[in-house]
Amino acid sequence: MPAGSANFELWLAVIASGLYHGINPGMGWPLAVAAGLMERRVAALFSALGALAIGHFAAMAIVLLPFAILTMLAHLSREIQIAAALLVIVFGLFLLIRRRHPRALARIRPTQLALWSFAIAIAHGAGLMLVPIYLGICTTSGTHAMAHGTAGTLVTSNLELALLVSTIHAIAVVVAGGIIAWVVYRYAGLQVLSKAWINFDAFWATSLVLVGVAALLSSL
Repeated sequence: MPAGSANFELWLAVIASGLYHGINPGMGWPLAVAAGLMERRVAALFSALGALAIGHFAAMAIVLLPFAILTMLAHLSREIQIAAALLVIVFGLFLLIRRRHPRALARIRPTQLALWSFAIAIAHGAGLMLVPIYLGICTTSGTHAMAHGTAGTLVTSNLELALLVSTIHAIAVVVAGGIIAWVVYRYAGLQVLSKAWINFDAFWATSLVLVGVAALLSSL
């Protein structure tokens, strides 16, 4: 497969994972609906979505940035990709076995939406799901920086790439979650969650395992 084609597919995966995260009510769009309903104005809904987006972006970036620094070790890129894939698989299995949410999440006040979004994304491994995709983009995009020589150039390039991946992913999250939040706010109300929505917990954990397995097979 040509590098350009692989790169395009990986960027699509960044967007698709963001849409998936945004659709998942566990990532917070019901809180945006609740904010809109409590204040009885749509502006409150979009303000809450903005806070959720900031928290989700921060969670993605804080997970991806260490891997961006590790790419300086270009000769270990395959080993880094394998380790990242195994980390995603192990975390997904952990979530399948242990379904309880960390108690610390319950101590975050509803008004602290950005902090809550950051914490919930970290606790659910949302950033880890992006790591194999990000490392794949680094592999297909990094030859230009490597051709210009210094490890510093490579690291700077990949730090910028990590922030770009986090930004595009967060935009996809807030677009998907925002559309659902607005529709629920405008037409249904939060009671739709108790009547028609599926439980994403097991599905989320399984998807982490599948992403990790796919990345591991690709690395091998």
